[in-house]
Amino acid sequence: MIETLASKSVPYLIAFALAFALTLVLTPLVRTLNKRLGMVDKPDARRINKVPIPRGGGLALVAGVYVSYSAFILVTGRAPLIGDGLGPAVFWKITALGVAIAALGYADDKFSLNPRVKLAGQLVVAALVWAWTGLGFHRLWPGLHPLIDAPLTVFWVVGAINAFNLIDGLDGLASGLALIATLGMSGSLIIGGDPGQALCYFAFAGGLVGFLRYNYNPASVFLGDSGSMFIGYTLATLALASQQPDSFLVSLGVPLLAMGVPIFDTSLAILRRSIRHGLRKRNGREAGNGEVMTADTDHLHHRILRAAGLNQRRAAWALYALAAFLVLVGLGGMTLKSKAGGLWLFAVAAIAVVVFKDISRIELFDAGRLLNAVARDRGVRTRRRLARLNVPVYVAADLLALTAVFFCSAWVARLPVDRNVLRYIYPLHIVSTFCCLAFFNAYRTVWARAMLSNYMRLLLAAFFGATLAAFVTYYAPVRPAGHLKALMLLYASFSFLALTLLRTVRGVVRDLFYALDCARLVARKDVSRVLVYGCGLRYRSFRRELVRTTAANDRIIVGLLDDDILLRGQYIGGIQVLGTLAQAPEIINAVNADAVVIACEVTPAWLRVIDETLRPTGVRITHFTFSEKELPPLTSPGN
Repeated sequence: MIETLASKSVPYLIAFALAFALTLVLTPLVRTLNKRLGMVDKPDARRINKVPIPRGGGLALVAGVYVSYSAFILVTGRAPLIGDGLGPAVFWKITALGVAIAALGYADDKFSLNPRVKLAGQLVVAALVWAWTGLGFHRLWPGLHPLIDAPLTVFWVVGAINAFNLIDGLDGLASGLALIATLGMSGSLIIGGDPGQALCYFAFAGGLVGFLRYNYNPASVFLGDSGSMFIGYTLATLALASQQPDSFLVSLGVPLLAMGVPIFDTSLAILRRSIRHGLRKRNGREAGNGEVMTADTDHLHHRILRAAGLNQRRAAWALYALAAFLVLVGLGGMTLKSKAGGLWLFAVAAIAVVVFKDISRIELFDAGRLLNAVARDRGVRTRRRLARLNVPVYVAADLLALTAVFFCSAWVARLPVDRNVLRYIYPLHIVSTFCCLAFFNAYRTVWARAMLSNYMRLLLAAFFGATLAAFVTYYAPVRPAGHLKALMLLYASFSFLALTLLRTVRGVVRDLFYALDCARLVARKDVSRVLVYGCGLRYRSFRRELVRTTAANDRIIVGLLDDDILLRGQYIGGIQVLGTLAQAPEIINAVNADAVVIACEVTPAWLRVIDETLRPTGVRITHFTFSEKELPPLTSPGN
């Protein structure tokens, strides 16, 4: 058995070793050639390297992989083994297009092509992958229409090319991630019972290892666009060639996870640059590059370097670990089979926590800036027109929410959803609830400033709506089989929760952007640190004004002051009450505050006391009523 296993592994080892050796020999030669041609990355504000380093080394990877593997299959007489049902002609076509995409990248390394020209070349190559080689998603879904298959295939190939092109910002990062992806995709073929197709993956892995010898930190040569685009193209086409009907994990699941880090980074880059492009169009002085296809310094590796204080090598290993985790999730899903759903759910939950807690903070903040810019640009007429849309929008949202609530309640109550339910029971519940919402003035309430009494009215509307519908249904000539009482209770409870969620989500999202804004401001030295005196309605109004001007203000509330000693240590609006007015000088010194806002109603005599207490600290004092005004000195310096 051991001898059989060894004999079967020989071709894989040979393919790996040939590509490794040839790439190892060619890389120094290409490095010297590119240096003489002036293809050198010099240090600048965007680049991480501290010394000039030749780029375009991917040319050695292309030659090392294609020459060695082509020689291997020609000498041994083996089929290329890139996919079931694909003849040698398809392999040579894929190779020709791989050389073309590498040549396009090499031209960009030498001449710095216009991004649109480079994108056009990528689209042409991707279109030829579908039209000339015959690859596409129809191998996974045989009934897929060509009008869907063609753009989907082009999007997949171009997306993979740019994913590795954009992630190539640290020594050894793109080539290391490609190696992990290659091993993961080959592992999925072996686990799936088709190890023959993994032969070309081993050749590609050998070339990557050979190139990493010179590309790993401290790198002596960079991949350049010739190498990064070639890597993305190769992984995309190999995944297409390995596709089989009804094998989603092997055909698409594992490749997506294997390339998850570059794909995610590219998605964030497109989102971030699109938002900043919108900001630039509104006012030309916003931070950001302003163009979707222009490079920036907010990729995943840039953020890890800034936030964690790691060097290039450790930052690269952090992303290696994330990529390996995603690959293991995919391979584990294949081995667990029926239990794979739980593993995927765990992976999605873990990734979601990381994404929204740390990684996507920049994109969320930029989105808040854009939304704030749109809101501030509105004129009076625009605001009035949008105000008229409040009721129709709420009605449409309520209709969708109540429909979802009704069917969920019917499912939980085990009420069969037949024709009678759709004709009579469903419309009765929806219409009854809308009538009660109108009766309790739900559509005349400004929910951004709603109080507890408004939500009590909303609860009554949901309860009476469900009760009225159940009453009419009970005496209707047509009654469905099932538990109507359970349906009424479930519908009343769920409808109230859904209606409440719709009316609070705007404030929650706004507070989220404000929290992100505070996280951005707290680390800056040019931000005004404010203490607020008073925790009542005026404080809430003042905080609401700061929330509404998220990303436009340059101050942050660091604490509250209130003379009610029972409030000390409590949090109001997410801000802690630090003490009373008498303790203000010590608190100002402790939190390094430079301004105090009086956000409560005070008498002239007490205003003088406030001035006497705060003025010696040197902080700026303002009084917030309907607007904020600076408080002039009320006592002479000698008193």
